[in-house]
Amino acid sequence: MISTSARLLRLVSLLSARPSWTCADLAKQMAVTERTVRRDVARLRELGYGVESDPGPWGGYRLRAGARVPPLILDEEEALAVAVGLREAALSGVLGGDQAALSALLKLRQVLPRRIADRLSEMDAAFVHTTRLDEPQIVSGMLLELAGACIRGERSRLSYRDREGRDTVRDVDPYRLVHTGRRWYFVARDVTRDEWRTFRADRVGRIQPTGLPVKLIDPPDPALLVSHSIATGAYPLYVTIRLPLTMEQALRLIPPTVGAHRPEEGGDATIVDIGGPDADGLAKYLLSLATPLRVLSPDAVREALLRRTRELFEDNVNGQPG
Repeated sequence: MISTSARLLRLVSLLSARPSWTCADLAKQMAVTERTVRRDVARLRELGYGVESDPGPWGGYRLRAGARVPPLILDEEEALAVAVGLREAALSGVLGGDQAALSALLKLRQVLPRRIADRLSEMDAAFVHTTRLDEPQIVSGMLLELAGACIRGERSRLSYRDREGRDTVRDVDPYRLVHTGRRWYFVARDVTRDEWRTFRADRVGRIQPTGLPVKLIDPPDPALLVSHSIATGAYPLYVTIRLPLTMEQALRLIPPTVGAHRPEEGGDATIVDIGGPDADGLAKYLLSLATPLRVLSPDAVREALLRRTRELFEDNVNGQPG
């Protein structure tokens, strides 16, 4: 005879498999009496499952969507399907809430039986996530390791390749994962430097827990830290512009991941520093803003902007597309 817990799991699985069951059909499928079925249905209702019943000889039981989220029962193939779907949602951001997808995937993998988790790992190693050419490649396995480090709250040893291509190893206190729409960033406190840092997740080679618990004191806003880090990153050239806009309006025009903003003293204008590959590339971006602005420095970007503006004007005068 199977245990009560196993019988309840079997009952939930059957109720989920089709819209309605008669008590007699359920009893036959579970090899129990109809009285046992009715008793088990009552237990499921106590656990929060919305099991509805229709009276009469042709009545039956069915599951309905309830206000609570009771334990979810998945067979092996269903668990794999859900995990794969969550993996793609976390990597692509297709649902908008990629953090929620990643959190759900982490929880699911933690409770999967070993044989299912092993199959998922094998599938994960075989899958390739197709991205745009300018997007970094990262597998969900590393995202899960980084997310797990944030949840555990213990110091970790991070193997990382910096922007210069140098391999480094450092101890960090993990805090959060941030997705900007193109890349994942790992926010943690660098123990040696005693400062908060952002690490591109696609450059992380390995993360190992040290077993040392950490209590984070006054952690930063992770999204703002990442935005500032991206905007002030290492670029060959920077341009400083003045926008006749309030800070709020300027942030809507130029996102914080592109420029570092500061209000101009004594006026309703905003100063923005923007990094780029070269003067011509920065001039092209400034033109794409389609808004009045003044280039404060450097002269190279100011000249490139004037040259591009003159070329567009001449093309329009000559009837050529700009």
